[in-house]
Amino acid sequence: MTADPAGSRPHHLPPMRTIGELRAALTMGYGFPGDADDFEAELAREINHADPADLSGVIRLVEEFRGRIAARQDPGFDAAVATAVAEIRAARGTDR
Repeated sequence: MTADPAGSRPHHLPPMRTIGELRAALTMGYGFPGDADDFEAELAREINHADPADLSGVIRLVEEFRGRIAARQDPGFDAAVATAVAEIRAARGTDR
C-alpha cells in the first residue's frame, strides 16, 4: 500500500533535487492524482524529441511538476481552490 501524503498534507516537501527524487515523490503520491504517470509520459516525449544540445523542454517539465507538488502540499491550496470555484459559480449563477 502506498502512503498518501497528499491526503495527510504534510507541511514539508520531499527532496526533489534530481529527476529520480522527483519521480519518487510523484510515485509516493505527492502532487495530484495521475501526476506520476503524466510525468513519465511527458518526460519520455520530451527526451525523444529533444535536441541533445537543448534540453529546455525537460527542464520546463521538471519545474512544472516540482511546482505541482509544492502547490498540492500547500495547506492553503484546497481553501484557495474552493474559494475560486465558489466565486466562479456565483458569477455564473450556478450555486451547486
